[in-house]
Amino acid sequence: MNRIIEPESQDCNDKLEQLRFHYGKILELLGEDAGREGLIKTPERVGKAMLTLTRGYEMDPEAVLNSAKFKEDYNQMVIVKNISFYSLCEHHMLPFYGKAHVAYIPNGYITGLSKIARVVDIFSHRLQVQERMTLQIKESIERALHPLGVMVVVEARHMCMQMRGVEKDGAVTTTSDFCGAFNQARTREEFLKLICNNA
Repeated sequence: MNRIIEPESQDCNDKLEQLRFHYGKILELLGEDAGREGLIKTPERVGKAMLTLTRGYEMDPEAVLNSAKFKEDYNQMVIVKNISFYSLCEHHMLPFYGKAHVAYIPNGYITGLSKIARVVDIFSHRLQVQERMTLQIKESIERALHPLGVMVVVEARHMCMQMRGVEKDGAVTTTSDFCGAFNQARTREEFLKLICNNA
């Protein structure tokens, strides 16, 4: 399916009401007075935020790619780099954020450039781990376009490392995945050189 829950939909209202109730209980478990002035609307606000931050579950990335799929006789590398994203770590539900760089080599078909960024957006708006998100972006492009190759590099900062645990501010995690023509070291090196050139 390829839909976003609209704020006025009954499904959304039901989910929001349940989230509001449970976040109210969480505030109480933390020792707060959920009825005090500053917190009265907090459970509803957090519920709305969570529906937005997890909207990727309601969208089909392959449908997005296929909605702007065009036959084209081009078989050189197509790169969309520096795609900003924000996601939630599934282990602590704390944010991780950064940039994704995506390349594919067409095999008779291309897709709209904005659709590549949309795929990143869809997978990042789910509870995630960076490693799986990297793989999912690659696989969805592979399934929809059947290209000669796909490569994805994701660079991110994880608040679960910065705010808790080891509390290491500034640490950046990089993940990559590739297939097809990118199994050749020369092709990978070309992609990495191009994404590192931010001039």
